[in-house]
Amino acid sequence: MEETHNPHPPILKLLDVSLRLFSVPLTIASICLTVTNRQDNPDYGTLEFHNLSGLKYMVCISAIAAAYALFAAAFSWLRCFAAKAWVFFVSDQIVAYLMVTSVAAVGEILYLAYYGDREVSWSEAYSTYGKFCDKMKMALVFQALGFGCFFVVAVVSAFRAFSIFDPPLPSQHLQHQSN
Repeated sequence: MEETHNPHPPILKLLDVSLRLFSVPLTIASICLTVTNRQDNPDYGTLEFHNLSGLKYMVCISAIAAAYALFAAAFSWLRCFAAKAWVFFVSDQIVAYLMVTSVAAVGEILYLAYYGDREVSWSEAYSTYGKFCDKMKMALVFQALGFGCFFVVAVVSAFRAFSIFDPPLPSQHLQHQSN
């Protein structure tokens, strides 16, 4: 049985594609800020993004998210893929969760850089690597905005995937209790 109408308003498709495309420059900016970030200190040496596994993780997730966003935006216009709302739902959820974990990883790095952790004898690093920390803060902002785009995309794709089903019917037990 072929559908004769689109059950989703065109505004949802436009919002979906727009947010996917808007997330690409945000995640790329996050990557660029991170991989070019470097600061030398005569006392403690050079600090670069590859010295911190959380930053490498964020770069990888940002690259995956940007590639996926471009792929999904392009393929959402093809009827054969647009009809598979569950594929977009699952993959959007995965990318949104990966993005939130990368934001959390870099947030933790920045927290430790600014405040340290006295219980394990880690001193703060901001006074030593302030320029590095400031660039990481900007990368975190871009990554968080990219996550925000994917969060809304995940909500829209969930709506698109589950709106094809009818709402559940009340159970017979509940109907008998109300009579």
